[in-house]
Amino acid sequence: MTVNVLGAGLAGCEAAWQIAERGIKVRLYEMKPLKKTPAHKSDNFCELICSNSLKAARVESAAGLLKEEMRRTGSLLMQCADKCSVPAGGALAVDRDIFSSMVTEKIRSHPFIEVIGEEVTELPQEGITVVATGPLTSNALAEKIGGLCGEGLHFFDAAAPIVTAESIDMSCAFTASRYDKGGDDAYINCPMNKEEYEAFHAQLVAAERAPRHDVDVMNPKVYEGCMPVEILAGRGLDTLRFGPMKPVGLRDPRTGHRPWAVVQLRTENAEKTMYNLVGFQTNLKFPEQRRVFGMIPALKNAEYVRYGVMHRNTFLDSPHLLSAAYSMKENPDLFFAGQMTGVEGYMESAGSGLIAGINAARRAMGESMLILPKETMLGALADYVANADTKDFQPMGANLGILPPLEVHIRDKRERAAAYAERSLSALKEFGVS
Repeated sequence: MTVNVLGAGLAGCEAAWQIAERGIKVRLYEMKPLKKTPAHKSDNFCELICSNSLKAARVESAAGLLKEEMRRTGSLLMQCADKCSVPAGGALAVDRDIFSSMVTEKIRSHPFIEVIGEEVTELPQEGITVVATGPLTSNALAEKIGGLCGEGLHFFDAAAPIVTAESIDMSCAFTASRYDKGGDDAYINCPMNKEEYEAFHAQLVAAERAPRHDVDVMNPKVYEGCMPVEILAGRGLDTLRFGPMKPVGLRDPRTGHRPWAVVQLRTENAEKTMYNLVGFQTNLKFPEQRRVFGMIPALKNAEYVRYGVMHRNTFLDSPHLLSAAYSMKENPDLFFAGQMTGVEGYMESAGSGLIAGINAARRAMGESMLILPKETMLGALADYVANADTKDFQPMGANLGILPPLEVHIRDKRERAAAYAERSLSALKEFGVS
């Protein structure tokens, strides 16, 4: 028995690993480097496009809890992420090049995984298949999936620019984490006074945007978590100051006061030679990015390693199509994993691949499907994908709100999060995963 896995992104690599680790052969299809999307640059698997942050590290948080559950469930990606982390305050961030190289080596060297470098344009008609082609699924395969599943939903996803560390004017910036959490070197902060911010805001709103060719530009759907900064700015003068440019928890050592607004830069690699603009996903034309972001005092001479880009994202109407095992309700031999299912985020995608991979292996062995308790974050996300009660299904990332309520109400936010985490990990252990 051989299982097909389509796509070597986060979900596909995790799924392939889980299947192979259970002694079942895998054919992993990946169109890179033969063909790449506009957002992809590397030939390696698991290329991180939007950001190098895997979100909060604390187990007493939704994102941290998800990652801990994945560790305990044997996640390949968590093994790799923990080995190539870079300073990021309270978050787990990775050197994206080392991370993708490490995952690629692990996958390619596994004796039960055969990597096939070609574009898949048809869904396999026989055998068990995991479709993990992601939000950038090629047009030919997307049409086939659409024909099988009905009309898909499309929206845009955006990536933030990356600048060189040496081009940041540190006389106009300072290093610190919010509220001094996670060390004082986790972020470079670029403060702006009221006059600088308002001039920047005016130019950002008026800046020329890049054309978008791959969806209906008259009616695009943009996921809030990756909303382009220029669209956020258009919602009001102070929207950015209460969003990605909020100065809360920071104090400029030059003035001793909180800045009017601040742009945070997060390190991209272990050597700290590159930084990305946190929350600055954008669809501005490249010259406009240089011009407008150059109005940020610390970035007036910034050198760009990568400009921000915007690309298509596609996901299914999963509550009508998928089970909590990530298999098709009408065809249990066909699994989907990753953002295509309606989970949102790097590790959410990998987590869906983990569960889909385990279940594809169990299907191949004639065993019942693994459905984790809804008290776990992995189980709650799978349940949302399969059973969300909404007429307008939208992607969902890890959050405490999708977990069943606690039996006892706890007022304190941190204590409540800790109680959720304790219950989730206990449920996972009772289920047989420690």
